[in-house]
Amino acid sequence: MQGLIIGNISNLYKIKVNNKTYNATVRGRFKIDETTPVVGDLVEIQILNEIEKQAVIEKIHERKSYIKRPKVANVSQIILVISVKDPKPDLLMLDKQLAYAEFLKITPVIVINKIDLSENYKEIENIYTKIGYKVYPISAKDIKSIEQLKNILKSNISVLAGNSGVGKSTIINTIFNKNITEEGVISKKNKRGKNTTTDAKIYEIDQDSYIVDTPGFSTFDISEIESKELDKYFKEFVPEIENCEYVGCSHIKEPICGIKQAVEIGKISMERYERFCKIYKELKEKEKNKW
Repeated sequence: MQGLIIGNISNLYKIKVNNKTYNATVRGRFKIDETTPVVGDLVEIQILNEIEKQAVIEKIHERKSYIKRPKVANVSQIILVISVKDPKPDLLMLDKQLAYAEFLKITPVIVINKIDLSENYKEIENIYTKIGYKVYPISAKDIKSIEQLKNILKSNISVLAGNSGVGKSTIINTIFNKNITEEGVISKKNKRGKNTTTDAKIYEIDQDSYIVDTPGFSTFDISEIESKELDKYFKEFVPEIENCEYVGCSHIKEPICGIKQAVEIGKISMERYERFCKIYKELKEKEKNKW
């Protein structure tokens, strides 16, 4: 029987098969092959006990995509959630996530939550819309806002990613109109969210439409991307690279640089460029320490 892994707690997998859910363990050979099933995997299972809904995973189907952190398979789009305030928008994190989505070849969608708290989101919306990303300003508890979001979730396995406290759980609860996932708590002292989701979980919106909730990120590691390749994953940079005088231009110190020229004339956002430089230097430092 073929099913979809919708949850994993201590290597006990929840497998959805049509309208039934089974608890499954893994055959020993997966340990030998070092292949571990993850949420989002399509798997073949053998039923051990139909009454108690016990099964064992026999085979993992080939993955269309795979995210290492958090471990999720077959995602077709990443919904990157930031908030206008409480916590304040972390655009460095967002740019890392966008670069990583481009690296993975998974469609990113930006959701700016809590717009009822401030109108400061409009500048962020303009920057990323100009680049070519889909941006959805919403208030997670507003059903009309969520209805717009639900349209882009259809026929996709979508993963929600973002810092703790930005409202991922609230978005999911509003989509389903019930508290299916515990909402995060914002510390009044430091305005940072406290994690409530401890593992990736997948929820079925309707047939062929799923949403994955993940633990909040306080940091985000994109070390799979080499520093010299980073410019390829800032999509507005790509057309300007050919205007660089030097092959392999880092766009940091070189004098005649197509990226820096585009920044000077306002074609590329200065703030985005500055965050690119920070990410580039972070990657460069990690590469230096790697050896």
